[in-house]
Formats: sequence, C-alpha cells, structure tokens
Amino acid sequence: MIYEMRTYTVKIGKMQEYLGLFEDVGHAIISKYAKLVGYWYTEIGELNQIVHVWAYESLDVRAERRKALYEDPEWLEKFIAHAMPLLEKQENKILYATNFSPLQ
Repeated sequence: MIYEMRTYTVKIGKMQEYLGLFEDVGHAIISKYAKLVGYWYTEIGELNQIVHVWAYESLDVRAERRKALYEDPEWLEKFIAHAMPLLEKQENKILYATNFSPLQ
C-alpha cells in the first residue's frame, strides 16, 4: 500500500468555498477512483492549507486511477473548473509505510 499526501494552499478568504465545493461535489466523484484516508485544514502554522491523504495499492494503480479521474468529464466540469481558481499552489508526496506504522 502507498499513500499520497497532497497539500493545497488555498487563496486567502476562499477556504470555506473550497471545502464546500469538495464536500458537495468533488468527494463523491474522486471516491470512485481513490480511497480517502484523511482530510484536514490548518489553523496554526502555515495557514490556508488543506492536507489530504489517499491510499492506493501501488504506484501503478495510482497512475491508472488518476488517469481515469482526469478523463472523467464530471470531475473536470463540475469540480476542477471551479476548484482550480481557488488554489494558489499544490504539493504532492508519495509516502511508504514503515514496518511499524499502524497504517500499512
């Protein structure tokens, strides 16, 4: 199992709009392709950030599912078209669990 941690920096004043859009529209669509492990936003430290973690069986599975997601017209038209203008930047990391990690 691999985990992808995505950190999005949201434009100032747009956090609630982005979270609402993801909750109401994006979550149901992306859940067809990926398993959500956790979804958080920051209150202390670097502000206006959303951190979310997704689980995949392998990098190959991740690549296949991300490709399918990016070809999904519903994702592109109903979520991405509205979400991208709300974001400043994005960072992605692939995480591998240690032998002693509670999440494998």
